[in-house]
Amino acid sequence: MSMSTPVHATAVTVLMTTLVLAQTQTFAQTGEWRYHGGDAGHTRYSDLDQLTAENFEDLEVAWVWRGDNFGAGTLGVSRSTPLYVDGVLYTVAGERRTVVAIDPASGETLWTYREPHTTRFDRGMRNGYGKGLAYAEIDGRGVIYVVSPAFFLHALDAKTGVPLEEWGARVDLPGFPSTGVIDLLPDLIGDWGPWQSWDGPYDADFGIPRELGHITSSSPPIVVNGVVVVGNSAEQGYNQTRIENVPGDILGYDARSGEHLWKFHVIPRPGEFGHETWENDAWQWTGDVSSWAPMSADPARGLVFIPTNPPTIDFYGGFRPGDGLFGTSVIALDVATGERRWHFQTVHHDIWNFDNPTAPMLLDVSVDGHERPILVQTTKQGWAFTFDRGSGEPIWPIEERAVPVSEVPGEQLSLTQPFPTRPPAFEMQGLTEGDLIDFTPELRAEALEIVQRYRLGPIFNPPIQNGHPSGLRSFVSCPSGASNIFGPPAADPKAGVIFVPTLRGCRSENIVPGELIDAPDDIMTTGTTIVQYAVINRGDFRGPQGLPIFKPPYSRIVAIDMNTGEHLWAVPNGDTPDHIRDHPALSGIDLPNTGRTSHPIVMATANLLVSAEGTGGRPLLHALDKASGDRVGTVDLPASGQYGMMGYFHDGLEYIVVQVAGPGLPGSLAALRLTQ
Repeated sequence: MSMSTPVHATAVTVLMTTLVLAQTQTFAQTGEWRYHGGDAGHTRYSDLDQLTAENFEDLEVAWVWRGDNFGAGTLGVSRSTPLYVDGVLYTVAGERRTVVAIDPASGETLWTYREPHTTRFDRGMRNGYGKGLAYAEIDGRGVIYVVSPAFFLHALDAKTGVPLEEWGARVDLPGFPSTGVIDLLPDLIGDWGPWQSWDGPYDADFGIPRELGHITSSSPPIVVNGVVVVGNSAEQGYNQTRIENVPGDILGYDARSGEHLWKFHVIPRPGEFGHETWENDAWQWTGDVSSWAPMSADPARGLVFIPTNPPTIDFYGGFRPGDGLFGTSVIALDVATGERRWHFQTVHHDIWNFDNPTAPMLLDVSVDGHERPILVQTTKQGWAFTFDRGSGEPIWPIEERAVPVSEVPGEQLSLTQPFPTRPPAFEMQGLTEGDLIDFTPELRAEALEIVQRYRLGPIFNPPIQNGHPSGLRSFVSCPSGASNIFGPPAADPKAGVIFVPTLRGCRSENIVPGELIDAPDDIMTTGTTIVQYAVINRGDFRGPQGLPIFKPPYSRIVAIDMNTGEHLWAVPNGDTPDHIRDHPALSGIDLPNTGRTSHPIVMATANLLVSAEGTGGRPLLHALDKASGDRVGTVDLPASGQYGMMGYFHDGLEYIVVQVAGPGLPGSLAALRLTQ
């Protein structure tokens, strides 16, 4: 791998001298779904084989579990993929992230558990984004683990929903159980300089003062070899105007007792690896780096894999010069100790909101005749970074290539960024005039006129400030979120093939002095020091007459053979939307299938790739041939598919559960099975 600086040269570092022998991929062969992503490797694969191309259209809705009773947050998107363990489904619902146990045959609610109300819940910023739960068996008993929006960790008996006895530490707040819960904040901030310097007592009800920052959780923990690993998230970086925030350190707890075992500093302290990548002493006061996306794990090697997001704030980082480890990285931690085994930073000094948005996928493949245990991280840039998951060495070369410099006062971008050489990118890389809509000469002329007001460029096109000497309105960043949390990838671990949902999109941001848009009374405003530049007027880059400015397809599913790094096929997600097919400017034109303007939702089974069209798509569930991508069946859903789906085997029948939401149906679950 070509590297240009000492920091980049050490981006992949192996700290262990021996490796555990490769473990056969542990996908859900039993018909269960014990992890958020189906298995520890997050493949979203079920080895069930009842469903075939011949009988897929015999699927019928067995039941719908509605989210009506769980608050206003259920009315939009639903993001919690259920677990299925020992004959019971488990999920979370609503802004309060209520834990729910569901009968898998009837959809009946068996029990619920809701955390008592706190002020820090009221102050939360991602309350409606709970993606699920974790499960483990402790001393022969099933245990459910959940992290609440208020940032408490709960352990519940899986059969009853009762808090686990003699677990955790007492939380002295009204209504909280005497056992089965941990307040995560003291462990997170106890050794953090800004908190240690804060003049005031800790208030478990209130949480962290906004002057210091804000922390919450949007993804479930993961249990690996008896350790509960907890990630976290902050307010979205594009809503921020101040430079201080909390680092999203990763926490490890004993699954049996709740004892705090370790903490990994995502922003390295003095003497720790990567500390020198933080200049201007920004490590002391800025934050945001966290694992807001789900995590994955290799239990045989004792490794947990952490995908991270950028530091504070998006689109301007002049106050935090340097590469900023471990922002926008993949980190392999020893689950027993919390020590770094290896890492790779996928974006240096990230200002583009290019966080790693999905869990790394783990597969065992054959590359050039050699068996390789791999980790695949799909990204918003449209790449599939691929590493040996034991050593961290890239499977195929990753090159450091020169990228444009910034003209924004005070900004110091990295001179190079990592570019995978294989697999090829699965989405557009930047925007050129050749990428613009060309259905008609008139539409193309309008598109050309629009882009004259913007700076086009390659994938790492740097922002420009409002009032730039060029007179341009803004810059354009493409892709803006190719692989994203809305449509996590899936895999067939037996074949070594991944299926990547990708959405074509661009974004334009107006960079203005932070003082012009700072809102001190807004709940999303954290910190004390107003940033030199911040973002305003997001989403103002639009195509002619309401059409996308770029050529289709607008969304696709791309199959990639991870044995070779080659694309096998790519198909549009669904069919051309009515508002495009029936657009007056396209009258009489023989349109190709453009695909929907949403991320597809996918999971793989033994025989099929199952796909929903995603938020904004039609309420349909498709079956695709895994070898070709050909659509081999379609059935109706009660509402549009959302985020993820899962499968399980119960009482002799294979079920597919799809998260759905739409008009007249709040965030809910729809279970489908073959006609009996």
